[in-house]
Amino acid sequence: MSFDIDVTLRRGERSIACRFTAPAGVTALVGPSGAGKSSVLEAVAGLLKPVSGRIVVGGAMLYDSAAGTNLAPEHRACGMVFQDLRLFPHRRVRDNLLYGYRLAPPERRFMGLEEAAAFLDIAPLLDRRPRTLSGGEAQRVAIGRALLSGPRFLLMDEPLTALDDARREAIIAVIERIRAELALPILLVSHDRGDVARLADQVVELRP
Repeated sequence: MSFDIDVTLRRGERSIACRFTAPAGVTALVGPSGAGKSSVLEAVAGLLKPVSGRIVVGGAMLYDSAAGTNLAPEHRACGMVFQDLRLFPHRRVRDNLLYGYRLAPPERRFMGLEEAAAFLDIAPLLDRRPRTLSGGEAQRVAIGRALLSGPRFLLMDEPLTALDDARREAIIAVIERIRAELALPILLVSHDRGDVARLADQVVELRP
């Protein structure tokens, strides 16, 4: 499944142009702060409408300004892992995970709660609340919620930020397993060149 992105975005008074084609695997968006990396992810997810252009993932047209196509986020079949994670603080881990599962059409589900918990090594966390989790534990729960939504591809915004070395290594291992065992294409934002060198099959550099 490939990414074919050619869009112009606007954030306030600033215009962001991004054009790339990437094969299956992990594609990293890199560049300085303000280059528009997170904005591109939001556009692919359907959370930010481009000014113009097209977004095609795996041959499916998600956005095309010329044709008037703009699929709603829930119809794009993507799993989004936000930089701030956005776990529901009033829900236990189990219910955060099941939120993603209940959103998924039955035909798109490829794993259940117990399988996701085992895959991410979070079974002992299921009855805890997000505020009691470490940064690495919370990141794995956020990834689990995305996987349980039955995505065709994943969007990950700075998934390794603010983690210590041990937790960073654990999340890198999770991303590598997703690529190898689940074969889900991943579009990933990162500012760390070392992480990008380890994870990315293709690198796209954005400039402000």
